[in-house]
Amino acid sequence: MSTSAFAGALGLVAAVVLLCAVATLWRRSLGGIVRVLAVQGVALAYVAMVIGLHEHDAGLIVVALLVLCAKAIVVPTLIIRVVHQDPAGQETQPLVNVPASPVAAGALTFLAFAATRSVTSLVPTTAGRLIPLGLAAMLVGFFALATRRKAVSQIVGILLVDNGIALVAFLATAGVPLIVELGASLDVLLVVVVLQVLATQLRTRLGSFDLDQLTELHD
Repeated sequence: MSTSAFAGALGLVAAVVLLCAVATLWRRSLGGIVRVLAVQGVALAYVAMVIGLHEHDAGLIVVALLVLCAKAIVVPTLIIRVVHQDPAGQETQPLVNVPASPVAAGALTFLAFAATRSVTSLVPTTAGRLIPLGLAAMLVGFFALATRRKAVSQIVGILLVDNGIALVAFLATAGVPLIVELGASLDVLLVVVVLQVLATQLRTRLGSFDLDQLTELHD
């Protein structure tokens, strides 16, 4: 793969990871949010694949396949099962409304580029210059955690943060060791499985996944 083709392909898929994070804020449908998360998982896997092919790193190609299976197939499938148990099926009353959320995401992206200016100067590579995109995806994930009220939306926020961290790791270090990514993916999978079980119990006993309603029940 030529240097120009590598730079173009890597920049495109890294940008898709960030755009998917922003798109989760724009969607109200929980099913739509999970589908966007699956697309982000595919894009993240392609980031690892492109770097692995360029660096002729077989281990990183294996990591890409692992990311594809875990983040684009297994985890979204588990979350969508929870969504199907929610009668509302959409984010109803976020703390920051849907039209304003992408604007906030844009501001967080500018913040990420400003905050990582010194970091990108220390990693003067094609991949290193894209590190702000990973940090921006992380910040968007934290924003979703802080402003969304549905339990499923907050699960997605956690996964956005994790995907942002993985993107930064791929770009800053040209990949991470296979055992590290395997451990991280299994941790995320375990968290999602536990949350699925808890969400199912909440739905069965209380009939709601809305965090505001659950807080009122606690009070």
